Amino acid sequence: MTVPEPTGAERRTSPGDYDVLVVGGTGVDTVVRAGELRVPPGDSVFVEPVRDYVGHTGNGVALGWHTLGLRTKFIDFLGDDPQGRAVLEHYARHGLDFSHVVSPHGTPRAVNLVDAHGRRFSFFDGRHPAGLRLPRAFYLPFLERTAHVHLSITGTNRDMYEDVHRLGVTSSTDLHDWDGHDPHHRVYALASDYVFLSAAALYDRLETVLRAIVDEGRARLVVATDGADGCHVLVRGEDEVRHFPAVRPERPVVDTNGAGDAFVTAFLHSRFAGRPLADCVLAGSVAGAFVCGSAGTHTEFIDVPTLRAAAARARPLTSR
Repeated sequence: MTVPEPTGAERRTSPGDYDVLVVGGTGVDTVVRAGELRVPPGDSVFVEPVRDYVGHTGNGVALGWHTLGLRTKFIDFLGDDPQGRAVLEHYARHGLDFSHVVSPHGTPRAVNLVDAHGRRFSFFDGRHPAGLRLPRAFYLPFLERTAHVHLSITGTNRDMYEDVHRLGVTSSTDLHDWDGHDPHHRVYALASDYVFLSAAALYDRLETVLRAIVDEGRARLVVATDGADGCHVLVRGEDEVRHFPAVRPERPVVDTNGAGDAFVTAFLHSRFAGRPLADCVLAGSVAGAFVCGSAGTHTEFIDVPTLRAAAARARPLTSR
């Protein structure tokens, strides 16, 4: 497939209002901290206080880039309900530029179980109907004024790609734990310039899936994060899938919620600045490890001075 040639900082250089536009992926997470990710015997168990957090993947990407100093715009559907009002208040406190269309289906929610080692399992409610789409008249003025767009895999934005490509806006997405087959994720995988996903559901098919994303789509690169085993990167035009080790966390791991979002934002922040691939991976790895040191979803984000200092100190967690 023919794709646009990368340019200097690898995004559109038009002096728009925004460096980055994030589309879709806000909501509220209810976090339950349990000793293990399993249902214990009996019918009840005492846990630490159950807390609600403004979260979901687009939220993490938008606030992550905002904290790193990029001019960030975030748009999505949002319910006219207590959760929606909590989201709006949260963004006002953080100074994040957010616009929304009111959804009659309410604000998306998730329940996240987090074990004693910080591992999590998320129960995400699919309250947005499959055919729900952000209106073109709503999103297009923002898309026309940005250099880069990140599309969360919520489905409400999947019809935007025609305009994204027509305008020459670079794009990214995070497929999360895609198995390489689900057709919903495949739309995003093949239409985005920078593709991120977790290796969790790929098993021995990891390289096959990465090569398919590049060969069948327009991706300039694809990154599969693999927890403590680091990440795997395939760049268009290269034959080898490169492995990079994880970095050793500087703080105890208490919650892995948001680690993937932090990786994406710091990786692309470096990529936009024209940094080499190894520096981009290091930035993403450091940012991901950093957020694992705070409890709750997206409660702490790394800024540029902290990122640079931590990257200078970083040591590999594992090696091959």
